[in-house]
Amino acid sequence: MQLDNATILSCLRSAAAALAVLFLIGWTGQVVSHPVHQVHLSPPLNDPKTHEDIRELSQHAQRKELEEDTSIRLMPRVNTDQKHMEICCLHANILNFYLNNILHKYSEEHPSMHKLQTDLHRVSSDLQTQGCNVTHYHDHRNAVEFRRKLERMEGERGINKAVGEIDILFTYLHDFCKEPRAAAAANATGANATGAARN
Repeated sequence: MQLDNATILSCLRSAAAALAVLFLIGWTGQVVSHPVHQVHLSPPLNDPKTHEDIRELSQHAQRKELEEDTSIRLMPRVNTDQKHMEICCLHANILNFYLNNILHKYSEEHPSMHKLQTDLHRVSSDLQTQGCNVTHYHDHRNAVEFRRKLERMEGERGINKAVGEIDILFTYLHDFCKEPRAAAAANATGANATGAARN
């Protein structure tokens, strides 16, 4: 049985169309399963080692808490109705307060404190470079509430409680201090185009 050229060409076109559809389905599935990665505004926010060090420091301080302090929370909960960048900058203000008023008083207490302070100073600096005016949020209700509760606890007890909640602060910074999706997508596309141009 011999096939003519028209039959072979028709089979090849059908096969090519089927492959194109399968390729498109596979590509679309990959895009859906791997959405555009949002870029953090500061590299330490994406560093697993920094996350681990923050968690260990927080747990270290929590083990020293008095029983009556375990039910107190200094860090106000996030109002998710606000824009992410506002939440980010508010917590950058609280981070700045930690750096200037809390962590240096706890520095002898934990072995990774020096590295953590360096990482957190980097986060603070990066966020200010990205547009967070930390002094603008000084009088924000959440920042004022945090400082007021801390003052009520007084001295070492308050410092210890604040350090015990540094994991909450870092989680808020991690979750809200990201480039907006459109900017992240544009940066990723630009980086891919640059990489392709170099090849």
